[in-house]
Amino acid sequence: MNLTRSTLLASAAVLAMTSIASAQATRKYTPITTEMLNAPAGQEWLSWRGSYNNHGFSTLNQINKDNVKDLELAWAYPMPDVGQQETAPLIHDGIMFISTNNAIVNALDAKTGDLLWEYKHAFTELPQSWAYQRNQARRQKNGVSLYGDKIVLTTFDAKIVVLEALTGKKVWEKQVFDPSKGYSYTIGAVLANDTIYTAISGCSITGTAGGCYITAHNMNNGEELWRFNTLDDPNNPVQQASWGGVPPENRWGGTPWVTGAFDAATNTLIWGVGMPGPYPEVIRGSGQGDTLYTNSTLAIDGKTGKLKWYYQHLPRDNWDLDSPFERVLVDQPINGQPRKLVVSTPGKNGITFALDRDNGKYIWSKETIFQNAVKSIDQNGKVTLNSDVIPTAVNQQVLICTTTNGGKLWQSASYSPLTKAFYIPENEACQTQAPAVQEFTPGNAIGSVKSGPKVNPRGIDKPGVIFALNVEDGSVKWKYEDRPVQTASTLATAGGLLFAGDAARNVLALDQDTGKVLWKQRLNAAIGGFPATYSIDGTQYLVIPTGFSATASASAGQTPEIRLPTGAGNSIFVYKLRGK
Repeated sequence: MNLTRSTLLASAAVLAMTSIASAQATRKYTPITTEMLNAPAGQEWLSWRGSYNNHGFSTLNQINKDNVKDLELAWAYPMPDVGQQETAPLIHDGIMFISTNNAIVNALDAKTGDLLWEYKHAFTELPQSWAYQRNQARRQKNGVSLYGDKIVLTTFDAKIVVLEALTGKKVWEKQVFDPSKGYSYTIGAVLANDTIYTAISGCSITGTAGGCYITAHNMNNGEELWRFNTLDDPNNPVQQASWGGVPPENRWGGTPWVTGAFDAATNTLIWGVGMPGPYPEVIRGSGQGDTLYTNSTLAIDGKTGKLKWYYQHLPRDNWDLDSPFERVLVDQPINGQPRKLVVSTPGKNGITFALDRDNGKYIWSKETIFQNAVKSIDQNGKVTLNSDVIPTAVNQQVLICTTTNGGKLWQSASYSPLTKAFYIPENEACQTQAPAVQEFTPGNAIGSVKSGPKVNPRGIDKPGVIFALNVEDGSVKWKYEDRPVQTASTLATAGGLLFAGDAARNVLALDQDTGKVLWKQRLNAAIGGFPATYSIDGTQYLVIPTGFSATASASAGQTPEIRLPTGAGNSIFVYKLRGK
């Protein structure tokens, strides 16, 4: 009887898969080109922030200020794995692609939420003692990218995997870096001109000293075309000297762990780089050296991998204030003159910068949330640190604002060409830190710091904030404040709306012009990931990811009255207007 039952179940599974494959074979799928990714059709969402420029803006306006109150749930989908909710849904030809932690990819019917296919990557098991390395699998962000009729998946075990978009079948995979040293992918790729551009993570793990990389690979076969080392550039003596005599084999960090932008007109990658390691210079051994190219924006030639220019936002980082976050490309006049800009709130201290995209020259900067690490930035963009919060001895405690897991984090800002404003989700926070001697063990980070709990800065009791800055000069257009911390990226639309989300499980729609909340709904878990919007058959849909948020958990002491769900609850919720 058991054998018969097993046979019947197996036959049913085969029939189900055959049925899905058959349905997929009849579905239309237009190959995606570089031109489409650079200027996507408004009804689709083809890359993690909508297009190469990372605006996080949609030209759709069916959902707008007047009718957003009429949103209702169209469908929802429970995601198949736990961990941090940092997914970026992509939508093309009526299919929604979502990647989850542990490199699971789902393809869904974007109109109904029906599962079309699922891909699960097989990993090599790591030792239990490799806590940091194992945790990388639970913080996969925008893990898939679209190009041609393929999907590119980056995996926790440092592989690039290419799948057929319509079936999920594997076309090829390539082992790019050695996961046994600590390398892993936690972000998706930029795809352009038949090339895969991506960047590795794990560069603060014991075994990865001396090398952290942005790479280019051939889209058709995985052949490596070039790699750029953010920790060791023998072509730049200034970069070498900035480590204060620390040889490359003893350098850590420099992780470019958020997906960059791409200037298609000049074939230039614009990528952010994270902090140096170990964090405190008294342990790092770099003295007062700037530790280039950490906490910098890099402009890299897409064809050759050669560095065009760099700008360092936070030299000599002692606190893991990390500056790898999204770079946004904006073409906008300043003082009446057209300018090509890189606009970013690159690091946790919340200072927003505008740079010239052609040469990296500093244009303006603006402090948003409270911070005490940077003392000043002069008219040429030279950053001077506050020496009072730089520890000079092991176990010397300092109060640093913001914090390792506060301020501006991976949650992405958006830019609206309607208002010419930049919308930044941030969180006020301070904490004590002290350099600490630690043993460097395989699979674990080399931070070498002891941190106290996050607390609100003095006089601030609403740590969750959204800043709207005018891109022309960095002035504040408006500021939204609330008790729950911000846990999701923002999404701007041509309907005049800004979507955001917080730790109290609220998804919000704000007026881009004023910051007034026009719609609010409470869901099952903290809002997370990267909201998106798309249109099918004349109906606009809004996608909101929810689930476990490390930002919410780390901020629990700041807002103890906000109870967090005990489960993960990783899901996506899809809305449309009532009656559509």
